Amino acid sequence: MQVLVIGATGTLGRQIARQALDAGHQVRCMVRSPRKAAFLQEWGCELTRGDLLEPDSLDYALEGQEAVIDAATTRATEGGSVYDTDWTGKLNLLNACERAGVKRYVFVSLLGAEKHRDVPLMDIKYCTEQALIASDFDYTILRCVAFMQGLISQFAIPVLESQTVWVSGTPTPIAYMNTQDIARFAVAALGRPETIRQALPVVGPKAWLTGEITQLCEKYSGKSARVFRVRPFLIRLMQSITSFFEPAVNVAERLAFDKVVGGGAALAAPMEESYAAFGLDPAETTRLEEYLREYYDTILRRLREMEADLDKDAKKKLPF
Repeated sequence: MQVLVIGATGTLGRQIARQALDAGHQVRCMVRSPRKAAFLQEWGCELTRGDLLEPDSLDYALEGQEAVIDAATTRATEGGSVYDTDWTGKLNLLNACERAGVKRYVFVSLLGAEKHRDVPLMDIKYCTEQALIASDFDYTILRCVAFMQGLISQFAIPVLESQTVWVSGTPTPIAYMNTQDIARFAVAALGRPETIRQALPVVGPKAWLTGEITQLCEKYSGKSARVFRVRPFLIRLMQSITSFFEPAVNVAERLAFDKVVGGGAALAAPMEESYAAFGLDPAETTRLEEYLREYYDTILRRLREMEADLDKDAKKKLPF
């Protein structure tokens, strides 16, 4: 198929683009900065410059396309409100798809969005889902949770470098999933009629607590972790302070997300129906233990190789 990937430079979007190519699709990626997306072109993707807030660029990007995979979400480092970009941008994209006659739409959403309407990002995901359900699109909604890749900066690296691991004070089991596996579901949807006009969970095989993740990092790194739990009232205080300042609106909205990941209710769901609908084998899904073990094996091997090439004084400065 001719497939347009939105959000292709992101952690998940690039995996979707890669797997769509591997599956034999013709992939076009809409990006704001083609220069920063050169790697996509090297893989074989066609690049088109565009912005969800520029309707004309969407019309151009959608020319000749048969399907859209939407994995776009505002980065935490970007300013402004997520309502300005994520919600207005989503409406622009849906309207552009209608004008272009593109009916197949795969949308990456978040599990339990309807339960957290007071959290901006969850509210936007919920409203986008409702817009798709009320539309004539042949949509597939993937209800995801958190990426395993995010655990590297939050847990794996701090433990390895003997830095403090910051976690929410309320333990919340989360079924993390590898972005490569989520991408398999997104691309598989294109060829599976069973997924049309369906909203299905796409989550990892087990829900993990932060304490269990920390123990895995300690086991595979050979280091002891220093954990600091952030009490909920501190998160609320930070949110109220940052919301006073316009440049920090996005930060305040991201802090509000702690109500989801630090709420105590498990972020997980049964996956039997999803594997059947997408035609995928659960045995091929990455397990968190395997993911972290492979990460540490790779990093520690490289560090040992570096150590072998350093003199005695330089070795003293290494973090291991």
